[in-house]
Amino acid sequence: MSHDSAPAPLTSSMGTPLTGTIRVPGDKSISHRSLMFGTLAVGRTTVKGLLESEDVLATASAMRAVGARIEKQPDGSYTVDGIGLGSLLEPEHVIDFGNAGTGVRLTMGIFGSHNIAATFIGDASLSKRPMGRVLNPLRDMGTNVIARDGDRLPASIRGPEQALPLTYRVPMPSAQVKSAVLLAGLNAPGETVVIEPIPTRDHTEKMLAGFGAEISVSLNEAGERVIRLKGQPELKPQNIDVPGDPSSAGFPIVAALTVPGSDVIIGNVLLNEHRTGLITTLIEMGGDIEIVNRRETGGEEVGDLRVKASRLKGITVPATRAPSMIDEYPVLAVAAAFAQGDTFMPGLEELRVKESDRLAAVARGLEANGIPCVETEDTLTVTGGANAIGGGTVVTHLDHRIAMAFLVLGMAAHKPVTVDDGAVIATSFPDFTALFSGLGAKFAAGASEAA
Repeated sequence: MSHDSAPAPLTSSMGTPLTGTIRVPGDKSISHRSLMFGTLAVGRTTVKGLLESEDVLATASAMRAVGARIEKQPDGSYTVDGIGLGSLLEPEHVIDFGNAGTGVRLTMGIFGSHNIAATFIGDASLSKRPMGRVLNPLRDMGTNVIARDGDRLPASIRGPEQALPLTYRVPMPSAQVKSAVLLAGLNAPGETVVIEPIPTRDHTEKMLAGFGAEISVSLNEAGERVIRLKGQPELKPQNIDVPGDPSSAGFPIVAALTVPGSDVIIGNVLLNEHRTGLITTLIEMGGDIEIVNRRETGGEEVGDLRVKASRLKGITVPATRAPSMIDEYPVLAVAAAFAQGDTFMPGLEELRVKESDRLAAVARGLEANGIPCVETEDTLTVTGGANAIGGGTVVTHLDHRIAMAFLVLGMAAHKPVTVDDGAVIATSFPDFTALFSGLGAKFAAGASEAA
């Protein structure tokens, strides 16, 4: 699960038009939470379509470490035999989350309000990411924390005998921080309140309600979301069908828009209103994206996307949209490389503290491939055109989304594009190359002579 092994360069180049029907991996956010909430419920939760990525499998290992029984069934589904809120066992070993930022932060929230001790580690990339945004509210609830300088991994926590309920205003738009506090509040008596000035993805709230928690969401006089959770509920097991991950869908969407002659259908994609910022933005840029067969499953809206090659134009992306598409900016920057004119993307400070400094990584990757861009502390401007050059080698910094975004660039650019490590893609999209190859994309191991 570590990404500290030797890198495996991978090159993509223009092939035939991309055509066909695909399904992208199950949504990572819902996959993580299915395993976690199934652990905290008493009884058996069944999960179909679980994303079998390194990140999600790390969460499965963490839940097993505190007593859950998680097994893959012959039909491909997973069963989670939960142990119930308040009944977590103390892990016997350190919890290795590899590259999984969502997994480690939400698990810290769950463990942090239980009277157990746990130590968390991660790979080189995860060990650079800030954990104080989660650890600080846990400290306020009574959790003891020992962490490396700057509240980074490795980190050890010990939950109190009885956690204190908390009223917490989230200082930055972060579904991970909001969720960690709510998950900690599950095992605290009384009411935990989270105030969210800027809305972020709401899977935690929806899924907690589905598992039987007493949770409400309202707006205060300032227009902020106020989430109230009654502590120590009895969560009930559920049957969950995980829809396709909209973040993963972003890669075939942009590829189909930019590779000439393409026509691709992406089935069963999650259409949660807090996750569709990229689709909205690409349509505004002139992208031919049709949403068909809208339906609801498990309280979430899903649908199929038909995407055709399009002539894109540069736009200004509203900063308020960033929370709904923060993970999709790398592949949006690739779309912008093929759009006529400038695409201006403000409000990107959160990209600095992802699996890598994604803002810098994207800018350097564009520059390496002859695409003009301007990077500031929290903005990116990309000057595009119909003929992106390509031919460069991109440093991924162990970041799966950087790797996938620039492989998409290579599918439509004049010259092949190489990423310095394709192995990191397994973090979220293990079948990336196989799926795209089936549509008509061309990949080669190692660096291209043209790169």
